[in-house]
Amino acid sequence: MQVWFLYLLALGAGICVAVQQVLNGNLRSALNSPAWAGLVSYLGGLVTMAVVLVATREPVPSWKLVTAVPWWAWSGGVLGGIFILLMILLLPPLGAATLLALVVAGQMLAGIAMDHFGLFGLAQHPVSVSRLAGIALIIGGVLLIKD
Repeated sequence: MQVWFLYLLALGAGICVAVQQVLNGNLRSALNSPAWAGLVSYLGGLVTMAVVLVATREPVPSWKLVTAVPWWAWSGGVLGGIFILLMILLLPPLGAATLLALVVAGQMLAGIAMDHFGLFGLAQHPVSVSRLAGIALIIGGVLLIKD
């Protein structure tokens, strides 16, 4: 697959995150509850993944495979829930642009740390001057975007 196509897919994922947060904010207002908005958002995600599994006919993983997964690998859903709840809570006071800029900065800081130390089974990619410059530019962007 061409790398430019992968870049376009990644940009599309970013667009999805931005639109999802605004829609979740609307849901929060309509339901008058960030927790219910988060639950509805996750139910939509659950249905989406169920449709993907049916459409692709993915086999159910064996019990042996399930028990071999490291304990920390199971926490992605918990972190996703925390992320959605925080996004729903922080969208109204911060606005979409500031919130998403801060989220991207946090993702990049975490990404560089995980790459550098090879956390969670990642291949190590040491911190470099260009990566640090990129982080500095992203943080500068956050400062410029915030109101």
